[in-house]
Amino acid sequence: MALCVPMSFVERLRLDWLSNIRADILSGIVVALALIPEAIGFSIIAGVDPKVGLYASVVIAIVISFAGGRPAMISAATAATAVLFGALVREHGLQYLLAATILAGIIQIVAGWLRVGYLMRFVSRSVMTGFVNALAILIFMAQLPELIDVTWQTYAMIAVGLAIIYLVPRLTRLVPSPLVCILVLTAIALAFGIDVRTVADLGELPDALPVLLLPDVPLNLDTLWIILPTAIGVAAVGLLESLLTASIVDQMTDTRSDKNRESIGQGIANIASGLFGGMAGCAMIGQSGINVKSGGRTRLSTFTAGAFLLFLLLVLGDWVGFIPMPALVAIMLMVSIGTFNWSSLIDLAHHPRRSSVVMLATVLVVVGTHNLALGVGVGVLLSGIFFAWKVAQIFRVTSSLSADGRQRTYRVEGQLFFASADNFLDAFDLSEPLDRMRLDLTAAHIWDLTGVNAVDKVVLKFRRAGVEVDVLGLNDASTTIMDKLAMHDRPNAMAKVLGH
Repeated sequence: MALCVPMSFVERLRLDWLSNIRADILSGIVVALALIPEAIGFSIIAGVDPKVGLYASVVIAIVISFAGGRPAMISAATAATAVLFGALVREHGLQYLLAATILAGIIQIVAGWLRVGYLMRFVSRSVMTGFVNALAILIFMAQLPELIDVTWQTYAMIAVGLAIIYLVPRLTRLVPSPLVCILVLTAIALAFGIDVRTVADLGELPDALPVLLLPDVPLNLDTLWIILPTAIGVAAVGLLESLLTASIVDQMTDTRSDKNRESIGQGIANIASGLFGGMAGCAMIGQSGINVKSGGRTRLSTFTAGAFLLFLLLVLGDWVGFIPMPALVAIMLMVSIGTFNWSSLIDLAHHPRRSSVVMLATVLVVVGTHNLALGVGVGVLLSGIFFAWKVAQIFRVTSSLSADGRQRTYRVEGQLFFASADNFLDAFDLSEPLDRMRLDLTAAHIWDLTGVNAVDKVVLKFRRAGVEVDVLGLNDASTTIMDKLAMHDRPNAMAKVLGH
C-alpha cells in the first residue's frame, strides 16, 4: 500500500524548499563566498582561530535552514556576538566559549518557548529605521580597513566590482550580479597578477570536517557562574538582532515569519555550533540582504549558503584563497547602500519630531557603541517615554459647582496612569468649602498603581476636610484594579495613603 503523505506537508515542502530552486542555489553560493571574510574577521574579534568562526557559520546556516522561522534569512557567526566573547576567551580559553555558546542556545530556546517573539510589537517603526540605518553604517565602517592605505588598483577593482553589480541586472538576472563580480574580479586579478589583498591573506582556512564533541570544561557550578553572564548577553543580543533582521526580511519580501520559532531555531543552531567547535551566532542583516537581493526566497538558499561554504572550505579552499578582497568589499558596499533607508533623511523634515529623535538616537548609540542591543534599547525606551508623554497631554479634569454652592463635580477625561497622575492631583481645590464632592470617572481609564494611588489621595484628602466623596462611572477594567488596590474604603486608609 502506498504511503499517503498529507497534502499540506507536500505544499509546505514545496513552498519552503522547492519553489525557487535556481535563484536560491545561486544566491546561496554568493552568500557563502561573502561569509568567509566575515567569519574570519569575527573569529579575530573573539580572539579565536578562524576555524571557529567558519565552522560556526557552516553549522548555524545549515541548522537554521531547517529549524528557523524566517525562510531566506542568513544566520552565521556575527560581530554582535563575537565581541562579547573576547574577555571570556582571554581569561578562560576556547572551551569555555564553546560551553557559553551551548548555554546561550538553551536560553534562546527557553525564550522562544516563552514566546519572546511577541515583544517585537513594542519596537516602533522609528526604532526599526534607526536599527537598519545603523547597521548600514556599521557594514560600511567594517570595509574601511580595505579602503585605507591601499593601492590604486584596489580602488579601481572596487569600482569595477560596483559597476558589475549594478549594471549586470540590466542585461540579465539569470545569474546574481554579486557572483559575476566575484568571478570576473578573481579572473582579472589572476590574469594580470594584480597585487591586492585576497581571502588567503585573512587566515588559514579549515581543511577537515568539524568534529562533534562536548566542551572540555568541569561540569560544576563554578563553570556555570563563569559562562552565565556571557551566555545571557550573547543570547539577548543574538535574539534581538535575529528578530529585528527577520522583521526587515519580512518587509523586503512582503511575507511573514514565525518569530517564536525563529528564537527556538537560533537556540538549536547555537547548541549545534558549540558542539561542533563553533561560536554562537545570529541572523546577519548584510548577508540576508545579499541573499534576498540575489533572488533567495526559501530555506534552500540558507541551506545552500552553509553547505556550499563547507564545500568551499574542504574542496576549493585553495581557489577560494585567490578571491580578491575588492570583490567582497564591493558586494558589502552594495549591501550598505541598499540597506540604508535614504528616504528617512527626507522624512526628518516632515515626520513628527519625537519620531525623528528616536530614529537618530538609535543610530547614534548603535554606531557609537557598536552595541545593537543598547541602541535598540535606548530607542524603545525613548519611544515609550514619548508615547506616555503624548497620552498624558490628552488628559484633563473639568469641574462644575451646584446651584447652592455646596457640591462640586469633577469630571476626568483620558488615561490616568503614572504620567498623568500629577496633573490629576493638581486639578482639585481643597480649600473650597463643600459638603459633597463627586468624582466622575466615566470618560477615564485607570491603568496602574500610580493612578489608583492618585484617586486614593484625592478621596482621602477631601474626607479629611469633612467632605463627602462619591466615586462614580468606573468602567469594568478600572473597577477591577480599584477593587484590588484602592485603599480609601479600607480601615486605617487615611494613615497609609497620606503618610500619617
